[in-house]
Amino acid sequence: MSIQLSMLGLMVQDMPRALQFYRRLGLEIPAAADTQRFVMHPMESGVTLFWDTVFADTYDPTRQPHTGGYQVMLEFFLESNDAVDAKFAELVGFGYHGRMAPVQTNGPYAAMVDDPEGNVILITAG
Repeated sequence: MSIQLSMLGLMVQDMPRALQFYRRLGLEIPAAADTQRFVMHPMESGVTLFWDTVFADTYDPTRQPHTGGYQVMLEFFLESNDAVDAKFAELVGFGYHGRMAPVQTNGPYAAMVDDPEGNVILITAG
């Protein structure tokens, strides 16, 4: 078997704040997860998204939190351009930073929003 991406982890400082954003994005994450230090969310694609406040710092004591700019962009696909417009407006309405308003790119119809930890969320359709 070839190598496969199985999990994607986001290091977070504030678990409840981070999970609230991803719930608003559309992921179904139980409220009880807010009190956990490590949360896993299996996606229908087969990749598991996880949020971590302890693992990396425990096993990599030399880890330095990133400062300035973003290092990660996560793409979430929606069924239509209208759905992208609505999700962007909803997230910006909640006060999240809209990095790029919805636009037809050379590829998909896309918008970008920052999550609370500074990761860029690319929302696409098409």
